[in-house]
Amino acid sequence: MGARRVTQADVAQLAGVSQATVSLVLNGEQDRVGDATRQRVLDAISRTGYSANPVAQRLAGGRNQIVGVFAYEPVFPRGSGDFYRPFLVGIEGEAERWGCDLLLFTSAQVEGGRRRLSGKARAHLGVTDGCILLGHSEDKQELVHLVDDGFPFVFVGRRELPGAADLPYVGADYVGATYDVVRLFLDRGHQRIGFVGELSDRESILDRLTGYRTAMRDAGLRPTSFDPADLAPDEILDVVRDNRLTGLVLAEAYRAEGIRAAATRRGLALPADLSIAILGQPEVTAGRSVDSGLTWSGFRIPREEMGEQALRLLVELIENRADAGRHRLLPCSLEFGQTVTVPPHTAH
Repeated sequence: MGARRVTQADVAQLAGVSQATVSLVLNGEQDRVGDATRQRVLDAISRTGYSANPVAQRLAGGRNQIVGVFAYEPVFPRGSGDFYRPFLVGIEGEAERWGCDLLLFTSAQVEGGRRRLSGKARAHLGVTDGCILLGHSEDKQELVHLVDDGFPFVFVGRRELPGAADLPYVGADYVGATYDVVRLFLDRGHQRIGFVGELSDRESILDRLTGYRTAMRDAGLRPTSFDPADLAPDEILDVVRDNRLTGLVLAEAYRAEGIRAAATRRGLALPADLSIAILGQPEVTAGRSVDSGLTWSGFRIPREEMGEQALRLLVELIENRADAGRHRLLPCSLEFGQTVTVPPHTAH
């Protein structure tokens, strides 16, 4: 049989206090225990390795120094794309600086491509001081419940909730970044620029669409946006031809290579005949086109910094910092690349 588990009574005996005093220290009731007594209890806890149930009781300062990470989709890649790695690198580095441990929640099974933050998964959050949430397929009603419960958490990515619920997040400034990419086209003489992206209520897509429309209207031009959900790359090029577009901005990076290949089959060269930019490259590890050798124009998302800032904001919320704020948007870096040039009718 294994060694006997250490109990509160063992801690009390070693510290020379009552078991009730140990409970007060574990529950963070600092004003009812003197500093010297509290320190003796904490020293006894450290020496015995005591943990309650097993880590849910709060230790020094009323916290466990454990931060949860919950992803709605699997975090470890099975293909070539590695969407979550930079976020996790940033989170891990910042956790090390703050001296806290990370707990990755994996017990919630993936159903239909996503996890749910309810039932057992929600109950498990209680062993942490707070949690960082990542993913595309969140249930917003679950997030409303987290806000209402007062549980500290931060979402990686801008999120808006129904009603008055104010969700803490660290996101990327897709509005400003998309505006700058469209200006890249405009400065080279383009006037017919199309937006290709899923028309949904996802904040990341809506922000890109807002940046595109604002830039076009500021230039006195008519926006042209369409949802490519049911369109093959060749059909997207048909839309380009029918609307006499000279440039495209793509909300989803994975469509870029298919459109480039379809253009090549039609005898169209990028960017001489059609300029294309990617509005962020979330699953492209390098900006270079696989087949053509071109470096895509567009912007890059500061994913590692978003992870760092999410952990930092979470710690500030746990500590009830009055100056913490609840929303942070980080700038993206513009990538000039090689896929945007002057439109065909002005090339000569």
